[in-house]
Amino acid sequence: MTFNVLKYSLLISVSTLILGCGAYSFTGISLSSNTETFQVNYFQNTAALIEPGIDRDFTLALQDLILNQTNLDLVQSNGDIVYEGEIVEYRVSPTTATSSNTAAQNRLTISVNVIFTNRDDEDADFEKRFSFFYDYPGSAQLVGSQKTKAIEEIFERITQDIVNASLANW
Repeated sequence: MTFNVLKYSLLISVSTLILGCGAYSFTGISLSSNTETFQVNYFQNTAALIEPGIDRDFTLALQDLILNQTNLDLVQSNGDIVYEGEIVEYRVSPTTATSSNTAAQNRLTISVNVIFTNRDDEDADFEKRFSFFYDYPGSAQLVGSQKTKAIEEIFERITQDIVNASLANW
């Protein structure tokens, strides 16, 4: 008899815990039930130093991340939430120098200005600049696989920061 009472008490406790946390998302993303679609407008590259193709790559990276972390449908127009903006900085600069006044380490920095609009929650709307960097040896050239790796790592961080700022309720 005591075993059955303990078993049922445990079952009720676990059920309550699971049902009470039903709306929780492990990614921290919290969306209203009315939000079903999202739209990512093309992020034009307006940086002083133009790197061909990063505008398309960034737009696709943001779309892919949202598709992978939400159940929202991607649409071309009239999205419930909309991301738009531009790449405003693409810069390579030395971060540390050697005794012979050459760069010991360089840094690629990319910054993106984002305008986020949520049709169901105007208080969530924002315009914000997101930026990240990638350091590499001063003796290396930022070409080929080195450049691809740098841009991918920067975009991974920036897109996750954008999703966290717009959809996560931390």
